[in-house]
Amino acid sequence: MSSISEKLSKYDAHSSVPNEFRVRTGFGATLSISTIIAIIYLIYTEAKFNFQTSIKSKVNVNATSATGIQVDFNISFPKIPCALLSIDANDPSGQMQSLHLDRDHRIWKYRLDGDGNVKGTRIHDNMGNTLIKEDHLEKIVDRKMKEAKVEAECGSCYGAGDEGECCDTCEDVKRAYESKSWYLADIYKVSQCRDTPSAKEEQGEGCQVVGHVALSSGGGNLHFAPGRGLEHFGHESEMNMMDYILEAFENFNVTHTINKLRFGDEYPGAIYQLDNQTRTVEDGHGMYQYYMKVVPTTYTYLHGKENIESNQFSVTEHLRHVNPGSGRGLPGVFFMYEVSPLHVKIEETEGGWIRFLTSVCLVVGGVFRFMSFLDKVIYDRVTSRNDDLGSFVSSGPSNNFKM
Repeated sequence: MSSISEKLSKYDAHSSVPNEFRVRTGFGATLSISTIIAIIYLIYTEAKFNFQTSIKSKVNVNATSATGIQVDFNISFPKIPCALLSIDANDPSGQMQSLHLDRDHRIWKYRLDGDGNVKGTRIHDNMGNTLIKEDHLEKIVDRKMKEAKVEAECGSCYGAGDEGECCDTCEDVKRAYESKSWYLADIYKVSQCRDTPSAKEEQGEGCQVVGHVALSSGGGNLHFAPGRGLEHFGHESEMNMMDYILEAFENFNVTHTINKLRFGDEYPGAIYQLDNQTRTVEDGHGMYQYYMKVVPTTYTYLHGKENIESNQFSVTEHLRHVNPGSGRGLPGVFFMYEVSPLHVKIEETEGGWIRFLTSVCLVVGGVFRFMSFLDKVIYDRVTSRNDDLGSFVSSGPSNNFKM
């Protein structure tokens, strides 16, 4: 056994030096303390770096297309009454988007007084024929909507609704009649419309629109347009030529505040550049347009425990004057969106234990090696100086006098 041990000792890379051959100095102790402090600090920084979650992004071509885009919005119009404000969505060809996926709308109007405070009860509204999917019924936009309960009773559509369709609000009845191209003689005979306020009753008020809807992934636009013609649906009162002219040239102040706008669910680190932005429009026939590039985005949490399928977007803005009767559009706020063919994957990553232990070995070895080299340099300089001083003292002064 001793012979084997003696043979293995030749390969000992960690040879020890007996204490009697060691030279201990004050500056050596100072370097040792500095070494320990440096190692502790560097190990702390390595642990913080390796175990801190970092974000890594990848961009690739989207091989699959989404079936729909969920849009959350909360927009205030301080100068337009709710009775005059309509919400619609069109596809790129100009046709109204019709995603009849569920009977329950998730668009609400809140009347605002002159100071911007909510008054009265909220109004259940529609957006063309665009409704949300069933699995998003519980994902409503604000706390007030979360506290709302869906009515169990199915409101009558007065013969205009499809089988199984319910008209719970006045807007539902209007939409059903418009889809059939039917004429409604007297809207006040509809029970859902009896308590609906008119624009005259809301004069001087504003409107806040809150919604959660599903739009086409092929692109299109979501727009909010005021129009007094909305009031005339289902009324027997006739309009003369002067009424049509005055309505065509009527000014609308489309000043608005975007409280919230989302294309999909929120995810950590997302930037929403339009949130809490106010646009003041002085032009009474102004069309305020937002051109939005929507990029599908997947956010993956650490270790892949959860994925969030969402979208991020960039936006440019433009204000255009619309001459009355020109046929080039209506005053309002338009969100033109286009879905990008690219797909962004955002992943949370961290270094892990293997990388951390490797860094610790590098830190400890490197600091010890550097401090040993520094100790040797300082020790050599000090001993060299002491040797020179000792030689000078031992030689003493020369004696030229003889007795």
